[in-house]
Order: sequence, then C-alpha cells, then structure tokens
Amino acid sequence: MPDMNLLRFFFLLLIPVFSLRAEVPLKPKEWMVDGVKREALIYVPSEASAKPTPVVFAFHGHGGNMKNAARMFPIPELWPEALVVYMQGLNTPGRLTDPEGKKPGWQHGLGAEGDRDLKFFDAVLASLKADYQVDATRIYSTGHSNGGGFTYLLWAARGDVFAAMAPSAAASPGLMGKLKPKPLMHIAGENDPLVKYEWQQATIQAVIRLNQCGSGVAWDQDANCTFHPSKIGTPVVTAIHPGDHKFHKDAPALIVKFFKQHSRKVP
Repeated sequence: MPDMNLLRFFFLLLIPVFSLRAEVPLKPKEWMVDGVKREALIYVPSEASAKPTPVVFAFHGHGGNMKNAARMFPIPELWPEALVVYMQGLNTPGRLTDPEGKKPGWQHGLGAEGDRDLKFFDAVLASLKADYQVDATRIYSTGHSNGGGFTYLLWAARGDVFAAMAPSAAASPGLMGKLKPKPLMHIAGENDPLVKYEWQQATIQAVIRLNQCGSGVAWDQDANCTFHPSKIGTPVVTAIHPGDHKFHKDAPALIVKFFKQHSRKVP
C-alpha cells in the first residue's frame, strides 16, 4: 500500500511546475503602422531593463494568430532569459491556400502588401530597443509555414539584424540571391503535402552552398538533426522528421539550443 503522505508530498511539488507552464506572463502591445493598428504578445524577462537581453521573434503560419504562436513556440519556458515576441499577422492572400486572403498571414515577398509586415517588424524592434536593454548581437527569428517563409524574408530584407534563423516547413527559392551567410536551422517534414519536401531541400541546399558548408554530421542524439560545419562560421543544421506539415513537437527545444550557440559578430 503506498504511503499517502508521501504521495501527497510529491503532488504538492508538482503543482508549482504546472502553474509556471500556465502562467508565463505575456504582455499585449499595439503599434500604429501606416495608420493600421498592429498587435503582438511579448514575454519580457524580469531583468530585460537592466542587462543585455536576447530577443526571439516567433511567427505563426497562415491562418494562425499570435496566441497560437505562443503555444507553438513556448520559448519563455525553455529560455526564460530571452525576450520573446509573437507578432500578429493581417489577412493576406495565401500562395498555397486561401487565395482570397480571408485569414491572417505575412507578406510573401519583398514589396508585397506594401512591405507592411517589414515595417511592422521595424516598429516592434525599435520600440523594444527603446524600452529594454536589447542585446543587438543576439536577435533571432523563427516561424512555421508562412511564418517560416517570413523568417526567410526577414533574412533577405533585414539580415544584418539577426544572429541566426530557424524556419520550419518553408521554402523561399526566390530570395536566395538576397541572403548573406548566416547560421540556419531548418525544420522539415519528409511527408509535407503543402510545402513539398523537395522544395524545402532545394532551399536548404542553396543555403549550404551560400554558407560554404561541408558534409553533415550528427548534431542531436535524440533527434534526426544534421550539422553542416561552415568554413566561414555560419553552419547549417537540418532537423528532418518523418511527419507532414504540422510543427514538430521537438522543434522548440532544438531551436532554443541552436540559437544559444550563435551570436552576431559586430565589426
């Protein structure tokens, strides 16, 4: 017969753990960009006003929202010292779904939608730098599907800002000529029916060439990750899973591990 007092003790120990998961504080914030109200949820570490703080931008996919992104990318639980931003997209025509643009998403290319989302990003980053001690050498972007595509777009348009990028289920062949070498983690499902795996592989291989990477070696023992070392210090890590277009459950921890390994070199 189990000791009931002992069971009660362990149960009480577990309660704070579940409470912490449920009560990560996210602050809603608004910006006016070209006369349009834009929104985001922000997690701010307690010491963000006192010492240099890394910043992670995490973007939802087409049809998602900032609350979905916060659940999908629980980065504050994995890296509580980082300031995390979950921006909200606007209704946008989708390239692969939703051609009438009835669901929220992100601009697909440079100049598309009046560059409204690039302007939104600029406004958010400027306000963070004004309000907190942002570590300019440790700013990162991740996102899934359309959000992953927007991460590639940010790399092309605002690449000098970021230390590393981690898109999931995305392909951006039209942007390859705009990218400068930068550490990349790309998460892909081998059976993705929406953003075809071969499209993603073509993007990955293009970045491997851009980053002057060599042959891959194992990177994480618990996940199917391959590390491609770079002659110029901009490695590529691929996290390939056998699933479809859904965001992989192990991806957030892998992304945080990858981001922590990279900072931007300042001249």
